[in-house]
Amino acid sequence: MPLSDYRTALVTGASSGMGRAIAERLAAAGIEVHAVARNASALAEVKGCVQHVVDVSDTAALEALAAELEIDILVNNAGVSRPGNIVGAQRFDIDEQVDVNLRAALHLIRLLLPGMLARDRGHIVNITSIAGHYEFGGHTAYHATKAAMHTVSRQLRVDAYGRNVRVTEICPGRVATDIFAKVHGLSAEAAREQYLEGYELPTADDIADAIEYALGTPLQVNVGLIEIMPTLQVPGGLRTARRDERSSGA
Repeated sequence: MPLSDYRTALVTGASSGMGRAIAERLAAAGIEVHAVARNASALAEVKGCVQHVVDVSDTAALEALAAELEIDILVNNAGVSRPGNIVGAQRFDIDEQVDVNLRAALHLIRLLLPGMLARDRGHIVNITSIAGHYEFGGHTAYHATKAAMHTVSRQLRVDAYGRNVRVTEICPGRVATDIFAKVHGLSAEAAREQYLEGYELPTADDIADAIEYALGTPLQVNVGLIEIMPTLQVPGGLRTARRDERSSGA
């Protein structure tokens, strides 16, 4: 269906990176975009959107917001990650990732999907990660929440059966955004030098391109999953520990 057939959208994590690119792209297409983020100063710079300073882990705030809106497109983009695996994780590390990456998305779907079903029009876009499909070192809770959102995306197709409500999972690998500074507690310059410089990476605009494509396909077409990775990035891997590595605790 033409993107113009949708009237409203809600994008979480819209103050920077992929969320900002998505929100501004939809706004440029003539959609009334409700941009949600907790960073008020960064959110104020997002162009063409209705801004809502909301922490998505605050369920009561999400309920109050959803009660005022009729949303055709929901983009669950807000996400956090913490370095390290479960062995060294702190309570906050796990709780925050579950609250932001999974619980908030489930609540927004709970609040907005019934209206889409009643109007027989809607599209839910979940931003997951290759961490939800492949195993690699560390970030155990992050892997778990993104794998859960992959399952949620599949299940929503069942929940919306028989109605013109589509569901798309966007599954990025490494993308050139500021997330690495936030995850690793680095300055923007240090994160750029370590994780971005010298790499040929997709940008936030590339992610917005994929979403625009999925939203704009004919109504009878549901683009269920788009995996977007750098051409030179390969997921997964296989390792076998040597006996001397095990005995040394390596």
